[in-house]
Amino acid sequence: MQKTDKTVREPLVHITKRPDMPLFPALLIRLCAILLALIICALIIFWLTGLNPLAVYKAMFEGSFSSTRKIWNFLQNTAMLLCIALAVTPAFRMRFWNLGAEGQVLVGGLASAAVMFYVRDSWPSWLLILVMLISALAAGIVWAGVPALFKANFGTNETLFTLMMNYVAIQLVTFFIAVWVPTGSGVLGVLNQQSQNGWLPAVFNQRYGLNVLIVGILTVVMFIYLRYSKHGYEISVVGESENTARYIGVNVKGVIIRTVVLSGAVAGLAGFLLMAGAAHTVTAELAGGNGFTAVLVSWLAKFNPLTMILTSMLIVFLQKGSGEIAQAFRLSSNISEIMTGIILFFIIGCEFFIRYRINFRKKAEEEK
Repeated sequence: MQKTDKTVREPLVHITKRPDMPLFPALLIRLCAILLALIICALIIFWLTGLNPLAVYKAMFEGSFSSTRKIWNFLQNTAMLLCIALAVTPAFRMRFWNLGAEGQVLVGGLASAAVMFYVRDSWPSWLLILVMLISALAAGIVWAGVPALFKANFGTNETLFTLMMNYVAIQLVTFFIAVWVPTGSGVLGVLNQQSQNGWLPAVFNQRYGLNVLIVGILTVVMFIYLRYSKHGYEISVVGESENTARYIGVNVKGVIIRTVVLSGAVAGLAGFLLMAGAAHTVTAELAGGNGFTAVLVSWLAKFNPLTMILTSMLIVFLQKGSGEIAQAFRLSSNISEIMTGIILFFIIGCEFFIRYRINFRKKAEEEK
């Protein structure tokens, strides 16, 4: 039989990884993605509701910035989301995929609430706040430390382990509320509402002022820690390659445990701030799903604490704006959620074009 020669051709499209893109082009791509997302959302809004898209976008803005109360509420929500994102970032830089921030925040808030519930007004406020803080930090450390120990010593899957710990934390909060509220209502109520003993003091004449200030300071400290400290360098090395880290003398197990414990402590701090500086009570929804949203915030910022300020503000702005749209125009919440999803889809999708290049096959010369 006569064999037919086949020419092997280069694929029509192939994808290659880009070198690190400079800041300005990367920022331009992200801005274009947001603009394109807003245009598509405007078309969908007009098609489904007949509303003026500009009026809808104005309502989104007013949802966060139309009054002093809304501005501080926006800053508080941003600070709490940012704090939880700061909690997961050290572990993520080490490629330890900690999905347990939701539970770590819950147990931190639960520990703070337990101290306030049992002490009541028998201690001075400063001492009560101090003990609440220490208890929250300890609870967050324990909740994160257990998966870290198993990962370091037995190589367990940290993603599943930390995720399952969230559900344990939810049930633990539900159990204690049932113990503290024997009526069976399942609602603890505001603690020390009359005396405000154990409540964080107002700063800038705002009840959320201290929360925002603490998280702002923590953001700068975390940036310096990860970028310039020896510990931050070890975290990066372990994240790149554990074998390389061992070769240069890094105690990999110690770094894993230390880093995840730090993550748990910051998550516990977030639980304390939610308890002592905002809600003054504890529920199974205390973290509000921010433990999972923080993963998106950290990833979009490429694990840079300073950049996470912007990504946190963006996420909270979309959340607040969506709620305002549904209320102002009496629309189903599904419309606002569709808008949020589209915008986030474009923001996430544009990262592909920042990291990778699409190459097309050059047209072959015609055979003569």
